[in-house]
Amino acid sequence: MKYLYLVDYWVPFPSSEYGGLVSVIAENDQECHDLLRDCEDYDDRYTQKIMERVVNANKFALLDEETSRIVDSFTT
Repeated sequence: MKYLYLVDYWVPFPSSEYGGLVSVIAENDQECHDLLRDCEDYDDRYTQKIMERVVNANKFALLDEETSRIVDSFTT
């Protein structure tokens, strides 16, 4: 079973003025974290913050089989 994760952006002010939201389809917290860590905008200074945000993200079970991926990202 896969989930839609709505993850609050982890980069703090002032680097990210208003934050953001990243939508991810993943099987579990670890896979979600790995997808976010492997994206091109990843900065290794925020590794711990990414996992915190993943664990606290809203998660919605998906009925259809989906490919794990970052669906959308809005960040400032």
